[in-house]
Amino acid sequence: MRAIRRFTVRTVLPTELAALGELVHNLRWSWHPETTDLFSSVDPDLWEQVGHDPVALLGAVDPSRLRELAQDRRFLRRLADAADDLRDYLTSPKWYQSLPDAAKAIAYFSPEYGIAAALPQYSGGLGILAGDHLKAASDLGVPILAVGLLYRHGYFTQSLSPEGWQLEHYPSLDPGGLPLSLLKDVKVRVGLPEGRTLHAQVWVARVGRVPLLLLDSDVAENDSAARDVTDRLYGGGTDHRLMQELLLGIGGVRAIRAYCAATGHPEPEVFHTNEGHAGFLGLERIRELTESRLSFDEALEVVRAGTVFTTHTPVPAGIDRFPKDMIERQFGGDNAWPTVPVDRILALGVEEDPGRFNMAHMGMRLAQRVNGVSELHGDVSRGMFQALWPGFDLDEVPIGSITNGVHAPTWVSREIMEVAGRELPSLIDKAQGWEGVQKISDAEIWGIRGKLRRRLVEAARVRLRRSWRDRGASDAELGWVDDALDPEVLTIGFARRVPSYKRLTLMLRDPQRLRELLLDPDRPVQIVIAGKAHPADEGGKKLIQQIVRFADEEDVRHRIVFLPDYDMALGQLLVQGCDVWMNNPLRPLEACGTSGMKAALNGGLNLSIRDGWWDEWFDGTNGWAIPTADGVADPDRRDDLESGALLDLIEHEVADRFYDRAADGLPRRWLEMVKHTLATLGPKVLAGRMLRDYVVTLYTPASHSARALSSDAYGQARAFAAWCVRVSQAWPGVRVEHVEASGIGDTPEVGAALELRTTVALGDLSPGDVLVQAAYGQVGPHDELLSPSYLTLEEISNGDDGKAHYSGVVPLERTGAFGYTVRVVPHHSLMASHADLGLVALPEEPAGMTNGTLR
Repeated sequence: MRAIRRFTVRTVLPTELAALGELVHNLRWSWHPETTDLFSSVDPDLWEQVGHDPVALLGAVDPSRLRELAQDRRFLRRLADAADDLRDYLTSPKWYQSLPDAAKAIAYFSPEYGIAAALPQYSGGLGILAGDHLKAASDLGVPILAVGLLYRHGYFTQSLSPEGWQLEHYPSLDPGGLPLSLLKDVKVRVGLPEGRTLHAQVWVARVGRVPLLLLDSDVAENDSAARDVTDRLYGGGTDHRLMQELLLGIGGVRAIRAYCAATGHPEPEVFHTNEGHAGFLGLERIRELTESRLSFDEALEVVRAGTVFTTHTPVPAGIDRFPKDMIERQFGGDNAWPTVPVDRILALGVEEDPGRFNMAHMGMRLAQRVNGVSELHGDVSRGMFQALWPGFDLDEVPIGSITNGVHAPTWVSREIMEVAGRELPSLIDKAQGWEGVQKISDAEIWGIRGKLRRRLVEAARVRLRRSWRDRGASDAELGWVDDALDPEVLTIGFARRVPSYKRLTLMLRDPQRLRELLLDPDRPVQIVIAGKAHPADEGGKKLIQQIVRFADEEDVRHRIVFLPDYDMALGQLLVQGCDVWMNNPLRPLEACGTSGMKAALNGGLNLSIRDGWWDEWFDGTNGWAIPTADGVADPDRRDDLESGALLDLIEHEVADRFYDRAADGLPRRWLEMVKHTLATLGPKVLAGRMLRDYVVTLYTPASHSARALSSDAYGQARAFAAWCVRVSQAWPGVRVEHVEASGIGDTPEVGAALELRTTVALGDLSPGDVLVQAAYGQVGPHDELLSPSYLTLEEISNGDDGKAHYSGVVPLERTGAFGYTVRVVPHHSLMASHADLGLVALPEEPAGMTNGTLR
């Protein structure tokens, strides 16, 4: 029989152990080893059985053991120390508190969060990044208030069929058995078409100093369809996905308002949308403002000023797009918002396909600041979304980049953290002193690496045995598992989601050569693989089956293993225990990737295609770059070439260096690379560096913009919105009518000065509404300016006929093909970039533009 309802009965702690509950319900324990040591001492065997889940531990521990601990003075002293340490961590000033005039609070929206394995609300890199973002914010004192959804089945757990096919399982999660507390007497409601209402309660997770609000639609007020809105992460069809995103965006803003009212938490000044899934939050904020005091255009400018949008996908297929008529039904008819016209909403999501509503386009139109998650991804994103800013060159598309980072206390092994704490005390906290890695002896680093590799091998054997049993094997068949993998052999890790572009099976393009590398008698290689395919991705499941079938073969199964159910716990083992982290996506389809960063912080070396973060931080000696066949159009041919290059590197460089041992048995050249990797990558890959970048380049400017527009009872917003409307309407009358140049003669030389004069028709605008600029520099074969420089021209006269005259001097500072043009762009102190309004006027004909060669 199955239970009709599931719930968790929580332990009543003795008064003396009350602080234990305080520690359990703040997720700081997930990155604080001293606290987990305390939990372990409650019942070491039980701690292992519950998978290091402190809530499950307290739910299962024998009450007599708790009574015993309540009388244990040594345990009580440790408990008091841990509780005092947590309170000090939560209240003491951090880096952010030293900043002048910073935002009082920042709202951060994400559809998933990878905080700890005990809170399974993540599927992959987006969620893990969001979790690291919150943890780093807590460590630095950044006042983030986070919002997500509570999925009652989380993401699926994975097992394999006897044939190696991925099987999905969705275990029920009871919030009462998770490190959460219910925000009592608070419900949020989101209107749906046909008079329906989506209700949700709000659970709060404490991530150190950061409150994480998780909306849960499994409440009695909902019908069965609405109750299932938060059943699974990325589950269901289009309608289901839309309701999840409505709840996350609109319901999330309403949850924030309720939480701040109930707790006195400062209202956010900045709203950060982590991908387009939460984009509807901007519409809700517009509704709030238009129902109180502002027009749509005025509210739009206020919302844009305080919104940051981060895009994480380098491929159009990764963007959420809904049928336009579905959005029209949601925000029109009987469910319309009186002050937010549905046609204005639809315009925010316009894309090339007139029948689709694009969530990324809406997110960018509602945000004054947009970023990708690596330098290469920023370049790719500017190309993907250039059409939103017509007339502007790629370099001027206002999409920047902040390269992701990882939260070292979560991902770095305890052994390495202890060495860092002893030898390099400011290494993790302040990202300083990384060059001191050279002081650590080779023997100590190699000893730690051996210990971590052995830990991975032992854990992999346990998981491997369990997986084979789940697939139907008997214990009598599994004696070989005791010798699977070898703690002394070069160990390569490959673990990630399994979409086709990540190319899980690239290593199998030449299976015989791979087999020879695995079984080399002198320099063997072993590979540990993990990853989940989306439940609806049949192609991804086939890739997993291919790798599993190869790994099942009797002659290689001790050298290559696939470990099912890739989660945070397995991820930690892998990035800590592998000597090499392999990554071979189809360039440039990896937005950033962070698992290789985690491996590097643990003394691993990267072997990767130059994509994502590796493209900007590979320096030639901190790992290996797999050559790419970018010009090859045939995808099979490209895969063959890149697979061959990968196996070449493993055979001739990676394995050679790993097994090249000095007389004392140490691989000195390998350890030289490890130390160099730590010294050069260490300060770059930290989530703390990432958070500082967000604060300095995005959050603080956004808060200043938001304050400026809300000042004087939104007087600035009204004035700025009126200016934007006026400029947009008048822009068709703006023209560059004439450009002339002088001063360089027939044979221009370096050091000369090009004197430009231009006449601009401004129509109904005034010179104060625009900037007139000369764009100049190297030109390509079709007279296109390559990464031009800009010079603002000075107004020299302004006639009554609506025409103004400008001049300036362009320096000729380099030899070679040179060109210039003149443009007009809107100008206002509240614009974040020249491209904010997407308006630019250029000469209609290139006549008057001089091309020449400097000497």
